[in-house]
Amino acid sequence: MFNSLSEYLLTSDPLSAGMIAILTGTGIFVGFVNTLAGMATALSYALFMAMGMPINVANGTTRVGVLAQFAVSSVVFKKSGYLDLGLGTKVGIPVALGSIAGAQAAAVLNPEVMEVAMGIMLPIMAFLLLYSQKGREGRVITPELEARSKKFGLLKFIAFVFIGAYGGFTHAGVGILIIFGSFYMLGLDILRANGIKQFAVVIYTPLALSIFIWHGQVNWPVALVYAVGNVIGAFIASKFAVKFGAKFINYAIALAVCAMSFWLIYKQF
Repeated sequence: MFNSLSEYLLTSDPLSAGMIAILTGTGIFVGFVNTLAGMATALSYALFMAMGMPINVANGTTRVGVLAQFAVSSVVFKKSGYLDLGLGTKVGIPVALGSIAGAQAAAVLNPEVMEVAMGIMLPIMAFLLLYSQKGREGRVITPELEARSKKFGLLKFIAFVFIGAYGGFTHAGVGILIIFGSFYMLGLDILRANGIKQFAVVIYTPLALSIFIWHGQVNWPVALVYAVGNVIGAFIASKFAVKFGAKFINYAIALAVCAMSFWLIYKQF
């Protein structure tokens, strides 16, 4: 069964009815989970690589859907009152600056080196994902926490530059890092930290995407079909984000990411 599926993904026309259904369905799921939590982009990497793309191209191709889904979710979060555009811009600028270096590294690295690097980094992201749940939900915004969120000094700027460098290298997990930073460094509650994540990704992704485009590492037919699913998933998820927690989904994605990281490293030997 798995051999047949692998052969189908590798040999089928990406614009055939079956592949459009697979790409759109995966896009919906990834857009939904990324909006609520994060880490699901790793699943799109796995799909695109199964279709025969080098990991550099898979990385660049997924950025089109990332931009589309987070643009939609940012609008919904803003209308719901959970996105501070001013603070989101303060976070987004250093993230965008860092993403330039990260995307350039991802575009020029040998694919095998990048696969091993991702295989090492993704379990770390999975751990951060699980650890960051502790004490996060239900945080009450006090005047002290609100005042802390308004202060954005050099250390916070540098921290978000490093987060952006990771995001430029691979989008998988960067949303969790932005939430993590917004929660612990800025004192935001989970919903507002998630809102900051949506907008910061919208700010940095065009820069990262432009580097992959420059290197010819975007499969546009696949990217555009996949992005349609991303938008649908993001719209649905953003409507539910204020009512449902993402803890269960985070655990499921963390397990999937650990499995993928093992595969990325194992296939090198």
